[in-house]
Amino acid sequence: MKEFLLNLDITELKTALIAAGEKPFRAAQIFRALHAGAEFSEMTELSKTLRAALDGKYVAQPVKILRTFVSADGTEKYLFSLSDGNVIEGVLMKYKYGYTLCISTQVGCRMNCAFCASGLSGLIRNLQPAEMLGEIIAVNKKQGGGLGEKRKVINVVLMGSGEPFDNYDNTVKFLRLLSAPDGINVSPRNVSLSTSGLVPQMYAFANEKIPLNLTVSLHSPFDEERCKIMPVAKRYSIAEILAACENYFAATGRRYIFEYVLIKGENDTPRHAEALIGLLKGKPCHVNLIRLNAVKEKGLTAGTEKEAYRFMGVLVRGGLSATVRRKMGEDIEGACGQLRRRYLSDGDACLFL
Repeated sequence: MKEFLLNLDITELKTALIAAGEKPFRAAQIFRALHAGAEFSEMTELSKTLRAALDGKYVAQPVKILRTFVSADGTEKYLFSLSDGNVIEGVLMKYKYGYTLCISTQVGCRMNCAFCASGLSGLIRNLQPAEMLGEIIAVNKKQGGGLGEKRKVINVVLMGSGEPFDNYDNTVKFLRLLSAPDGINVSPRNVSLSTSGLVPQMYAFANEKIPLNLTVSLHSPFDEERCKIMPVAKRYSIAEILAACENYFAATGRRYIFEYVLIKGENDTPRHAEALIGLLKGKPCHVNLIRLNAVKEKGLTAGTEKEAYRFMGVLVRGGLSATVRRKMGEDIEGACGQLRRRYLSDGDACLFL
């Protein structure tokens, strides 16, 4: 099977070219072309001989857009095809300040959170750095964007299918490629990474000195209840997660964010709000409240928008920084894993319904 050339940074690309008897200055040309979404045949700055040699050994663009679904609110959901026939998904959210793309980091997921469709079929495999980057490159090109300041995708969110820290080494390599000056060049400050709370990896990541927006899925202030929502909570307590968050803040100076999916009757009561205040007040954090995007297989119920804002009000009056995330893309199954699952369950025909 061919290798993915997008896995290589500039230094690695130069080394590969030198080993093949090519001039190292070609590395910058190839790197820019790859990150702009070009296939080898489109790299006309290169000789036909070099293009043929690259094509014989490498894949230029490992991710293709299979289908696009457009929501009434302008949100776009993409079904991506990978070189091995697997499919993943991503969501483009269009805000006034720019476009934000939510990407997947794994094919499937093994966290099996109670509210999420991504884990229903388990983990298939990890994505390589080139494939994570390929999601962004494909959408950026489709939207007419270029490199650096000319890109259309301004912000990147690692909150799609998969647990980024369960694919730690590939995720870190991807983040370094994403911020490379000669490529798309997305600053870490424009990147948010969501973890279910894998404590050892949270400590390790603080040492990487990549000052992105670290987001942790909390979903309950009580360990026993959190275990029912998130099986991974059986391994790491809330106290351990808070300590890892505080370590990240000390290492990077970046406040951390807690995601909290509101599930009607499960974690949205006044008791939960008061416990959150007691847990988080005075810490350099923000609480991002999310109204449940219901997955029929999970059997959970979403509360109303009014109830979400009432819950937020209790947190804010108690001294926490909190907001309710605006629901986007609900009519195109915007929640993680829903589109991929429908595609796998029903086949191509479902895409034309």
